[in-house]
Amino acid sequence: MFEAVEDLVAEHADLETKLADPSVHADQANARKLNKRYAELTPIVGTYGSWKQAGDDIETARELAADDPDFVAEVKELEQQREELTEKLRLLLVPRDPSDEKDVILEIKAGAGGDESALFAGDLLRMYLRYAERVGWKTEIIDATESELGGYKDVQVAVKTRGQTEPGQGVWARLKYEGGVHRVQRVPATESQGRIHTSAAGVLVTPEAEEVDVEINPNDLRIDVYRSSGPGGQSVNTTDSAVRITHLPTGVVASCQNEKSQLQNKEQALRILRSRLLAAAQEEAEREAADARRSQVRTVDRSEKIRTYNFPENRISDHRVGFKAYNLDQVLDGELDAVIQACVDADSAAKLAAA
Repeated sequence: MFEAVEDLVAEHADLETKLADPSVHADQANARKLNKRYAELTPIVGTYGSWKQAGDDIETARELAADDPDFVAEVKELEQQREELTEKLRLLLVPRDPSDEKDVILEIKAGAGGDESALFAGDLLRMYLRYAERVGWKTEIIDATESELGGYKDVQVAVKTRGQTEPGQGVWARLKYEGGVHRVQRVPATESQGRIHTSAAGVLVTPEAEEVDVEINPNDLRIDVYRSSGPGGQSVNTTDSAVRITHLPTGVVASCQNEKSQLQNKEQALRILRSRLLAAAQEEAEREAADARRSQVRTVDRSEKIRTYNFPENRISDHRVGFKAYNLDQVLDGELDAVIQACVDADSAAKLAAA
């Protein structure tokens, strides 16, 4: 059934030999690449070994059961174990997103709804920060534009893991399904007559690019500096420290005004720009591969309303996978795992069916 896995077993053994050679580690970039591939193959190879061993054990137990009925129950137990290993191995062989282990830059933008939308953007930010805290990720607010009532017109957050992660548990692997329009239904704090309003905020999640992922020619950049704007504070409205960078070949723009110095803002804006260019390149590749695109739960069209947060009913609904739960208060407090897992499971099932 899994004959093709033998090639992966051979590749795993070859990688083990290479990684044991000290000279390989002289090239750190290549060593990281080999280590990453080795880590990807290790659970497949281990599960495949257990699957083969279970097959051998079943044959032995059947032979013994022919002479001793006491072994019949053991045959059934071993067959059940092998079925579980078969399913586990099938899931491990589902094609993986090469960016799954990457950190991300998450952007939240207030949409239709004015102040209420900005307040909801603030709620979403808190939800993601609490979720990151629960799973042990680090967060860093890169840039933010606050609204007058305390929400956010626009906020960008870097979300990072703390060291190695299990396959499928990286930041991008979990948060990539969050991109899209999030809709809220509730009575705004500014509403005096208790009427339920609907507003929305947009979420954009991009894998954070390393410098090796995206090559940027400095001659392709236009860098503009301007005065920071905001509620007030040191360096705001006093110096030309804010930076806007335009990538001329693509028209992609990134800006930052939160840091005190022009140099710091430039570094943060370049960081955002690299991630946006990487995301644009990946989306272009997705458009060229229609079959692969159709197998994804998360569509490229970010205007799609992916989720509704209904406060009067304490209900959260994900429209892509039909997920619905009545624990909105807990979800907004960072308990996002069940919502995300529904998207992960639907994505895996679609890829498995296609494979």
